[in-house]
Amino acid sequence: MNTTRSSHEFLRSDTALLLGLALAKLLLHLYTNAFAGYGIFRDELYHIACSEHPAAGYVDHPPFSIFVLMVSRMLLGDSLFAIRFVPAVVGAATVFITGMIAKELGGGKWAQALAALAAIASLIKLGMDAFYSMNTFDHLFWAFAAYVVIRLIKREQERDWQLLGFILGIGLLNKIGIGWLGAGLLVGMLMTPQRSWLATRRPWIAAAIAFVLSLPYVIWNIQNDFAHLEFIRNATQNKYASQRPLTFLTGQLLVNNPVTLPVWLSGLYFYFFKTEGKRFRLLGIAFLSVAGILLLNIHSKPEYLAPAYAMLFGAGGVMIERATAERFGWLRPACAALTIAGGLALAPAALPILPVESYIRYANALGITPSTAEGKELGQLPQFYADMFGWEEKARAVADVFHSLTPDEQQRCAIFADNYGRCAAIDYYGARYGLPKSIGPHNSYLLWGPRHYTGELVLILGGDLDDAQEVFESVEVKATVSSPYSMPYENNLNIYLCRNLRVPLREMWQRLRHYD
Repeated sequence: MNTTRSSHEFLRSDTALLLGLALAKLLLHLYTNAFAGYGIFRDELYHIACSEHPAAGYVDHPPFSIFVLMVSRMLLGDSLFAIRFVPAVVGAATVFITGMIAKELGGGKWAQALAALAAIASLIKLGMDAFYSMNTFDHLFWAFAAYVVIRLIKREQERDWQLLGFILGIGLLNKIGIGWLGAGLLVGMLMTPQRSWLATRRPWIAAAIAFVLSLPYVIWNIQNDFAHLEFIRNATQNKYASQRPLTFLTGQLLVNNPVTLPVWLSGLYFYFFKTEGKRFRLLGIAFLSVAGILLLNIHSKPEYLAPAYAMLFGAGGVMIERATAERFGWLRPACAALTIAGGLALAPAALPILPVESYIRYANALGITPSTAEGKELGQLPQFYADMFGWEEKARAVADVFHSLTPDEQQRCAIFADNYGRCAAIDYYGARYGLPKSIGPHNSYLLWGPRHYTGELVLILGGDLDDAQEVFESVEVKATVSSPYSMPYENNLNIYLCRNLRVPLREMWQRLRHYD
């Protein structure tokens, strides 16, 4: 009897509600990974390659997500479903924490449900949790940090300070962008009664914990000529040069899903204008401070602010629940229904759940034009989806040329590509097609070097014929590989068989470097 009563009580609890919504998010991604999902994403291939080179850092990201991937691969394997299992779980955890933010802010079940539903419907979160990258962890760490800050404002327990330092430290080992949150929290403390915290040792201990945990990546950068700073500078000046403050601001509506606008705007209102919300104004100031930092950067992508919205979703759920407590009660289910309907309607724009031809028809019907944050030419698909196509075809075509060589030539032949997507595709599919590991000068591939190759015989995937002829004595076009759904610059690539590099490969290796 007691067990039955306890079970019934749990099923009616706030925790069960949030676990149910988190489970719905998880099942959505697991279904997509098992039955849709297109192919492995360019960055997933690169992360898999990085996981085969354990280090305290990489040119374009810190090491945390790579070490998690190493463990995941050992336990689950390398299939698309296995690689994307961890981000699906982490995304579900972020939904749960978002609901818990609403609960800590004083919200009841409606508030928690609205906050969690907004987190599920957010297009950027749907997209980020659909493939393996550091970003899915980043969203979780920001949400968890906001939750702990709320607890500190309410209770000021020392263990929560230590937990906050741990979250920020591991967060920095995952993606340095969480440092913007740290800066925002400092501004929030200075502008609120929580400035009194700075006169105690607790926030400084938290900062010290965060610094010590992130120190391995700092040391790695010192040892590698501040490679990550060079990467950021080049990406900002080149790849993301098309991004502007206006696109950053308008992008906030799109990346979060327009139907979540009432929730997160209500969250901002709660922090600054609602009596019970002003107690937590530190978080509202932190959010605006982070937004200001990103605007001052000029070339920030809209998605950079996305991890901060969990604190607004939570507060927005509370605000809407309070505003409808005595009148307009119908707005609660209306808000929930709108969020669910809008999430379902726009989900295919961020989650690869439709067959590709169906997606193209869907996008055309809604007037959704292909997009990219990198200013590149596009085909029928947005870059996010296009970068899931064509990789195995490239590896297979390279393998056909490679196996046309004699056994002796195969031993001496390097496989080279000038971007990490092509290199990583060869590395991932290489075992299937009997290929050696590739070499290339892009980001961390540059650091892994030219292996044992001298340049006397090189298969090059992509690039210009004229460039190859400048540095090799002999160049033959052996094949062309097509992948119509991929990015245009990844379609119709030539495969060159090149002989006798005019300068020793190791001697010219650093001259090939490009970090972006």
